[in-house]
Amino acid sequence: MIFLASLFSAAHSQEVSCRYGFIYEISNSPNWGKDKLVITSVYAYSPAEKAGIKPFDIIEEVEGIPITENELDDIYSFLNPEDKDIVELTIKNVNGVRKEKIIKECKSLQSLSEYQLCTAFSMYAVEYSQERFFSCPFITSQTKDPVDFTQFKTFSFFGRDSEQPELALKINELIRKELGKRGLDFDPVNPDLLVHIYYSFNKNANFKPKTPIKTTSKTSHESEKNEDVYRYDITNDRMVKMPFLPPGTIESEAEYILKLGFRLEDNKLTKGRVLWECEANELLNESFSLEEFAALHVPLMSMQYPYMKYGRNVQFRISKKVYNYTGVNYFIDNISVIASIDPYSPAAIAGILPYDQLDAINDKRMDRTAKQFTATYHTFIVNTMKYKDINTRFTDVNGFPDCMYWNTLKYPLVVKEFNNKKNLTAFSYLFNFAPFINPSENNTCSMKLRREKEKLEFILRPEIRTEVTIVVD
Repeated sequence: MIFLASLFSAAHSQEVSCRYGFIYEISNSPNWGKDKLVITSVYAYSPAEKAGIKPFDIIEEVEGIPITENELDDIYSFLNPEDKDIVELTIKNVNGVRKEKIIKECKSLQSLSEYQLCTAFSMYAVEYSQERFFSCPFITSQTKDPVDFTQFKTFSFFGRDSEQPELALKINELIRKELGKRGLDFDPVNPDLLVHIYYSFNKNANFKPKTPIKTTSKTSHESEKNEDVYRYDITNDRMVKMPFLPPGTIESEAEYILKLGFRLEDNKLTKGRVLWECEANELLNESFSLEEFAALHVPLMSMQYPYMKYGRNVQFRISKKVYNYTGVNYFIDNISVIASIDPYSPAAIAGILPYDQLDAINDKRMDRTAKQFTATYHTFIVNTMKYKDINTRFTDVNGFPDCMYWNTLKYPLVVKEFNNKKNLTAFSYLFNFAPFINPSENNTCSMKLRREKEKLEFILRPEIRTEVTIVVD
């Protein structure tokens, strides 16, 4: 049972929406938070992040009341008591049990934040605002024993470092980093867990090359091309094209087989018992570095420890948002009017106030309705497809198949489109740092507005916010 909520709670009588800023699930795992709430993702800049909440934390209690004493249907309201602005959560992980107080972040239900607008106008800059899926052929398993993984707090690796090949030491270091993120400490003397790794890259003994099909049909030729495979590089924060054969490929069609796996063995309660294991198997028709593969995939493989959801073919969801943050929130029904200003934001420091009437942002008109902005935005997408780079095409999480980056050779033409007043691109200020919108690289934001009878102009220097989340979907 999954709540993709970022914990919004609506108090309809006050017409406000409050959030903590995390996504959670009710755990079915006998090894991690059974029947309790497990945090699967924490939003950047949110109250939860400020409070130190992290992925895989288990919520045991809310305001001192155990989660297990509530019906599942009541969990949402239980987490969001209307009479409290500060809520105390009891959190458990490998480091023990602690209490955290989280201040709710509340906004009008009738307003739009810049984060929401970044998503709404993502086609202005897919390079900086995108959500997409990718999958990995991992096989993950864990013990069937109902042992609580929070008991295992330290780890080490099989074998002495002096006896390990250089590649094994590099893989061990990658795993050490990931387990450290989950709160485990490295203890080479008396570890609770022993990590065992294995890997290989071999020619496929059963490889049978495809017989070329003679055809003059361009369509038939294109249908023979393999589907591109992409993976997310967590270290370098980018999607990368990989030479792996696509899912569904018959093993005999691959010239090479790559394997990488690691298991965590119990060294505390029942020595030698395999508690958790993940193995990656890839089919290829060209050589590929095991070191490079490990650097890219160990962080992804580790995402199902200590909380495992799927045994095979894990699907990941990557959300990337990079945008200019000024702290302005807009009314949905009258988008040129400021609904509220976030405290301590660039807009607040500059002196912009709620109910100020915006005439223009960066000299681009704001005197239009949300419907007019939306309709013109759709037209803009269609008319500027000719400036996109077809080689960057991908399908987003909503199933739109024509998401593409701008063609770098056509940036000057793209800039003209953004500066064309007919295109109503005022909200392109969210990506004003991008060279295809603002080649001057002077990332400032001009807001011309009216306050009663007074006309004012504010020059803001926005904060560039980067919010990247990757979750097992």
